[in-house]
Amino acid sequence: MAQYWFGEISGDICIPFASRDPQHLSERLDSLIDDPEQYTPFSWESAKDCGYIGSRHEYVQVLRSLCIFRAERDLATISRHPEQEILHMVRMLDQVDEAVNLLAEKALDWHAAKDPTFSRKYRHVRGRKAREILLGSENHLVRAIAQELTALSDVRETLSKEVMTLTSGVMPNSSRLVGGVVAARLLSSAGGLSRLARLPAGSIQVLGAGPALFSHLNSGSPSPKHGILFQHQRVHSSTKERRGNIARTLAAKLAIAVKIDYYRGRVDPEFLESAERALKRAGGRP
Repeated sequence: MAQYWFGEISGDICIPFASRDPQHLSERLDSLIDDPEQYTPFSWESAKDCGYIGSRHEYVQVLRSLCIFRAERDLATISRHPEQEILHMVRMLDQVDEAVNLLAEKALDWHAAKDPTFSRKYRHVRGRKAREILLGSENHLVRAIAQELTALSDVRETLSKEVMTLTSGVMPNSSRLVGGVVAARLLSSAGGLSRLARLPAGSIQVLGAGPALFSHLNSGSPSPKHGILFQHQRVHSSTKERRGNIARTLAAKLAIAVKIDYYRGRVDPEFLESAERALKRAGGRP
C-alpha cells in the first residue's frame, strides 16, 4: 500500500485522509515511512481519484496550507534555540559598543570646544574615564549625555554577561578556551555553530579580518595573522613575534573545540588541559 499525505492507495482502492487541518496533515507526514524504495510517484489526479479533493486548485490550496504550517513550525523551532539568540545578542553588543564610543567621542569634542582648560590628551580617552570627565562638565546637556552613556554602558555590561552565560551552554569547550564573548563573536561571524564546526583552523584564525584578507589577495599586502581572535587576552597581550604562533595554535585548538561542542555538546576536560599546554608552549612558556 502506497502512503501519501492525502491518503493511502492500494491498487484501485483509495482511502482518503480524514482531515484537511494542516497540523493533522503534518503529523501524518511525520508518521509516514521515509523510504525512497517505497516511494511511488503520483499526480494531483491521484488525490482527486482518491476523493480527497475535487480540483487541482483545491489540491494546491491544501498543499500550500500544509507547507506554510511546516515552514512556520520549523522556523519557530530554530528561533527558540539559544544559538539564534546569541547571534542577535552579540550583534547588539557590537552595536552598543559602537554607539557608546561614537557618542563619547562627539561629547568629548563638544566639551573640549566649550572648556579652554580641557587638555587635548583627554580627547582620546575612552570608557569610564571619558564618562567621568563628561559628568564633570559645566554644560548640563553634556552631563545629560554622559548620564545616558553611563546607563547604556551598564546595559552593555549586563548584555555581555548574558552572552557569556548562553555561550557557555551552547559552546562549553570553546567558551572555556577563548571566553564567552569571543566565542560568541566567532559564532556570529560564521553564521552558526554548524558552519563554524565545518571551518578549518586557518579560516577560524582570520574570521573577522575580511578587509585585511582581501587586501592581501588583491594587492599582495602582508596576510592577516588573526581576526576576532585578537580580542583574546593571550593574543593581544603577547609580543608581535609570538602573536602569530599563538593565534595559529589557538585557532587549531578552537577548531577541535567547536566540533566537540557541535557533536557532543559537553565539556571535555582532557582536551582543555591539552589545549592549555599547547598554548603555553606557543607563548614560550614551559
